[in-house]
Amino acid sequence: THGISWYPQYIDKKGFKNLRDRWKVNTIRLALYTEEYAGYCSGGDKKKLEELVVNGVEMATDLGMYVIVDWHILSDGNPNTHVKEAKAFFKKMSKKFKKNKNAIYEICNEPNSGTTWKEIKNYAKKVIPVIRKNSPKSVIVVGTPTWSQDVDIAAKSPIKNYKNIVYSLHFYSGTHKEDLRKRANEALKAKLPLLVTEFGITDASGNGKVNKKEAEKWIKFLRKNKIGFCIWNLSNKDESSALIRANCKKTNGWTDKNLTTQGKWYKKL
Repeated sequence: THGISWYPQYIDKKGFKNLRDRWKVNTIRLALYTEEYAGYCSGGDKKKLEELVVNGVEMATDLGMYVIVDWHILSDGNPNTHVKEAKAFFKKMSKKFKKNKNAIYEICNEPNSGTTWKEIKNYAKKVIPVIRKNSPKSVIVVGTPTWSQDVDIAAKSPIKNYKNIVYSLHFYSGTHKEDLRKRANEALKAKLPLLVTEFGITDASGNGKVNKKEAEKWIKFLRKNKIGFCIWNLSNKDESSALIRANCKKTNGWTDKNLTTQGKWYKKL
């Protein structure tokens, strides 16, 4: 999804089912922004946002899909800014979904603005135990520095003493190319488990021209290395990384004419 505070209408069971049945999608990522306008930690309606997350998890579960609960830090940069709120949120969610084997917890979307791996690790060591108390085996995704690109740095000092921890790699094919794949390969050689919780075939802004040629190289790389991937984003925002055209108001039952260039490309994968 895009930010669920801005596009709550896409928490739609029929829409999820369309993605599962027609697009072969098996995972829904619920993006809960923390600090942007109406974010969870910046004046947003926490109760309403939590209800959207819960509804999204339950819909995906009913459909036999994986679901990623995404603590979507972005403008806050450093996840430690809202570590207290993160601990409380994940305590609540992991308790509610402790029996859900399909629930995945992404504890910090894209650390940025110079946030170091050491700082991210310190944050993770505070949040992971909260989840593990309620859900001992669930997969937990930890963001990496520089908008979740520095997986090679994380590989040199991974989080220890916990199982089922994976590390996020994000890319946009219009910006990130062979250099980032080489760094990902370094992480893989060091046996660091990766999950692409966000990618697009546009430039890194989420807008601009699409780059299908480079996107195909990425997909080949991910499939070769058996790395899962989630595309950004399920919305009709007027930008090229949205899957739905801006003039389409439907939240399910989309036809090809309702899709953007990226949407059509992804549906055919």
